[in-house]
Amino acid sequence: MAFRNLMAKLGAGNASVDTVLDSPVTTPGGTVTGTVHLTGGQVAQDIAECRVSLQARVEVESGDHEWREDVVFGTAVVAGAGRIEPGVRAAVPFSFPVPWQCPFTAVDGWTLRGVSIGLRTRVDIPGGSDPGDLDAVVVEPLPVQRTVIAALSGLGFAFRGADVEKGRLAGSDLPFYQEVEFAPPSSLRGRVNELEVTFLAGPHGVELVLEVDRRGGLFTEGRDVGARLQLRHSDTDVSAVAAQLDAAVRQLGARRGWL
Repeated sequence: MAFRNLMAKLGAGNASVDTVLDSPVTTPGGTVTGTVHLTGGQVAQDIAECRVSLQARVEVESGDHEWREDVVFGTAVVAGAGRIEPGVRAAVPFSFPVPWQCPFTAVDGWTLRGVSIGLRTRVDIPGGSDPGDLDAVVVEPLPVQRTVIAALSGLGFAFRGADVEKGRLAGSDLPFYQEVEFAPPSSLRGRVNELEVTFLAGPHGVELVLEVDRRGGLFTEGRDVGARLQLRHSDTDVSAVAAQLDAAVRQLGARRGWL
C-alpha cells in the first residue's frame, strides 16, 4: 500500500479527470457548460478542489524578444474538498461564464491562426500530481463584432490576421487584448500600412479601439494614431456601421493630415 501511495503521488495510479463540454462553441459574454468526470485511481485520494478556467495563448514582447505563453483568465470552482475512493466515478456538471472581452477564435467557420482559447480543468490533490485536462473552445464573434468586420470589408479593408497581445488598454478587463488587423483599401495605400481593431465588449455594447499604422515618408517617420468608437449590441446594420467607421477613419486622417 505504501508503494501505491507513493506511485499515486508521482502520478501513476492517480485519479483521472475528463471534461466533456456540452458544446465547444460559445461567444463573448456567453457560457461554457459541461461535466467534469472524475475517476478514482488505485488508492483513495483527498481532493482539495476541482476548478475550471479559461486559458488563452498570448504574445509577449520584451525588448527585442517575443514569445507566447498561456494566460488563465477567469476561474470557477466546480467541487470543493472531498475524497475519491479507488475506481469510484463522479460526474460534476458546471456552467462557466465567458468574459465579454474574451477573444474570438473563428469567423464564419474560419479559424483565426494565432488565436487559441481552451478550458483548463485542474484537480488539486495535496501531495500528488494534478490530473488536469484541456479542451479547445471555439469563440465566435458577437453580432456587432461580425457587423464591424463586414462593414470594413465593404469599405475596402481586407482582413489580414489577428493576434492576442499581453498587456492592457484603457477600458480593458483582461490582462491581454485581441487585435484584428486589416490591410488598407487602394485609396489609402502608400499612406497607411494597416488598420488594427480591438473590441472592448461589455453587457451594453462594444467600444472599438481603432489604430492606424501610418507609413513614413522620405523625411518623416511612420507612427500609429488611434481613435475610439462606441457601438451598441443592436448596431448590426452593416451600412450604418460602415458609415460610422468611415467617418471615424476620416476624422483620424483629418486630424493627422493624411486624408
